[in-house]
Amino acid sequence: MSSCKAGQSSGWTPQLMGSLVGKTYVITGASAGAGFEAARLLLSKGARVVMLNRSEEKSLEVMARLQPIAGSAADISFISMDLSSLDSVRAAAAKLLAAQPRIDALLCNAAIAQVAKHETTRDGFESQWGVNHLGHFLLCGLLFERIAASAGRVVVVGSNAYKMGLKRIQFEDINFQRQYSAWNAYAQSKLAQMMFAYELQRRVSAADKSVQVLVCHPGASRTNLLKDTASPFNKALWAVLSRVMAQSAEKGSWPEVMCATHAGLKPEGYYGPTRRAQMVGPVGECPLDAVAHNRVMAAQLWQLSEQQVGFCWPL
Repeated sequence: MSSCKAGQSSGWTPQLMGSLVGKTYVITGASAGAGFEAARLLLSKGARVVMLNRSEEKSLEVMARLQPIAGSAADISFISMDLSSLDSVRAAAAKLLAAQPRIDALLCNAAIAQVAKHETTRDGFESQWGVNHLGHFLLCGLLFERIAASAGRVVVVGSNAYKMGLKRIQFEDINFQRQYSAWNAYAQSKLAQMMFAYELQRRVSAADKSVQVLVCHPGASRTNLLKDTASPFNKALWAVLSRVMAQSAEKGSWPEVMCATHAGLKPEGYYGPTRRAQMVGPVGECPLDAVAHNRVMAAQLWQLSEQQVGFCWPL
């Protein structure tokens, strides 16, 4: 498998999945794109899937689409959650914990990207920082003990943008109030997600908890990620480029499904498409820039994140 050892020289594919009957998977942002495809693949193997989506209307539409695909026995449900609101995340986590006695994997899939103009969440944070990083940071913390009790996994969907832009966490102006850049703000949010995941791995190991934390990326996939947020120019540019250099949303979901289900993956690894600058191709282990494992920056990020969301992890 390219540079990975997840099964075959051609890379990981859904054919390597076994039965998932009796397992429960929670996915953020599963109403479209890679999240929808991940839900479909997991359901096809008999798993229970809980979607954490912002829109109730879209969630009901997705359930109607997935039911005939996955069969009459498909066990799929949704809980409304808006990652831009920490109160919404807390409410959704409480409902989930009340409804699900086990969580085999939490897939942190939802994201917004390249928001054209500076926007803030309901809690006052730069939108991409608040949605992509802080919302998931809090959600993972609230669900952590249930995941640990299930010997489950946390799957963080990163992006190769982490090694672009400023290539650091801008602690002196975390919300980009002085000079906003759609690209730099997005890159920072994805770097933060990945640094959080690797720091969580270290803390889990030190606490001897039965949780796996894995990081992946979808490569260049034809999804609606930029549809509602990017500038008209970036939308038009991606519409053209995606026709010739991107893969399907289904293939974009393979790395996160692999990380949620496959055995023998390295905790410190980074998984996704392995060809053409990691944009497409067989799914395997990808090179990882050293900035993602910067422990000093990660410790500072963790402390700041706990302060901003008002939650102290039990680690």
